[in-house]
Amino acid sequence: MQHVVVIGSQWGDEGKGKIVDWLSDRADVVVRFQGGHNAGHTLVIDGVTYKLALLPSGIVREDKISVIGNGVVVDPQALLREIEAVEKLGVKVTPDNLKIAENACLILPVHPQLDAAAEALRGSEKIGTTGRGIGPAYEDKIARRAIRVCDLEDEDVLKYKINRMLSHHNALLEASGLEPFTAEALLDVLRDVAPKILPFAQPVWRLLQEYKQSGKRILFEGAQGAMLDNDFGTYPYVTSSNTHSGTAASGAGLGPNALNYILGITKAYTTRVGSGPFPTELQDEVGQRLGERGHEFGTNTGRKRRCGWFDAVMVRQAIKISGIHGIAFTKLDVLDGFEELKICVGYRLNGEVLDYLPASEKAQTEVEPIYETLPGWSDSTFGARSWADLPARAVKYIRRVEELIECPVALLSTSPKREDTILVRDPFAIG
Repeated sequence: MQHVVVIGSQWGDEGKGKIVDWLSDRADVVVRFQGGHNAGHTLVIDGVTYKLALLPSGIVREDKISVIGNGVVVDPQALLREIEAVEKLGVKVTPDNLKIAENACLILPVHPQLDAAAEALRGSEKIGTTGRGIGPAYEDKIARRAIRVCDLEDEDVLKYKINRMLSHHNALLEASGLEPFTAEALLDVLRDVAPKILPFAQPVWRLLQEYKQSGKRILFEGAQGAMLDNDFGTYPYVTSSNTHSGTAASGAGLGPNALNYILGITKAYTTRVGSGPFPTELQDEVGQRLGERGHEFGTNTGRKRRCGWFDAVMVRQAIKISGIHGIAFTKLDVLDGFEELKICVGYRLNGEVLDYLPASEKAQTEVEPIYETLPGWSDSTFGARSWADLPARAVKYIRRVEELIECPVALLSTSPKREDTILVRDPFAIG
């Protein structure tokens, strides 16, 4: 039975939420496998807008099972607020349709404070985090001092682990001139959330094995994008987890042999939130036009996104690293009305032409894009549901992108609405 992994092929914000929602109609189980509540996914269904962060996109469908895997760092208070918000929109969330990995690590109130302190200490070299404590929570996980979902069952364990954690973190907070946390304050929070979170806790790895063996189709939903990967992204301006496709296996507890098809969500132009290199960034009226037409503001943070031309070099690199089989091309309609469009086909660095983005932070900052210019189109692509509805020049643009990134288009999204999607190749039907 086919299982599909969905990841972003750029710097996130590619429109993964809508595509995952569309694919979840064909899936039985939808799994989040990395990241935290810093990554927002927006779904527009029957005129209702759902803004999700921790909850998998499949939660809005009654007959699907949603899973938060061990690779996700979970802010229990944020999760409970999100559950409350979607329930007000008519979505039922119960232990029957939501499972949380018992070995997932928690984000505690101390972590956002640490995030803010670290960013303040960086001064002008801020990474541009969302300030939600994602990074510090992952640091605790790697340093083996994290508190996990399963720890909520035993208050004695919580007391011991909280004291051990705070002995480390309070030193940094005091050095930054911030008020240290008390163990009792954190314990009060966890006492409150424990009975509300524990009913969802499960050995998710075991459940996924059962789902796989029983023939259920599993959809793995990634957060952020490939170029924010902690190893292969624009380091240090990256997220604190691995965002490439292989993380779906380690972040959910299902072996890599279950990852049958990798779909890369790819925006028709390029955006980025926060600091870091951006070779094709446009700081002119064209960039402003892309931002305004694309409504480029963060789902969760409201932060304005930086905009630029499509970078085929970067996307091709992400495709190779993640083994992407096909892309879902999104926001093509934002390019409607441009007289000409540019695609980055290479970089120039110190007189040398490169066909990849180098790892060095200095080199990433200094590369200059080499552009190829294509004619734009005046007709609208918004809401198109077949290739016949697309202007010839739009089709030509798509075909040229396919050639440059060396990967075919599997899906084409022409609006935020679920039904405005052109299916080229069904990821769940490709063996």
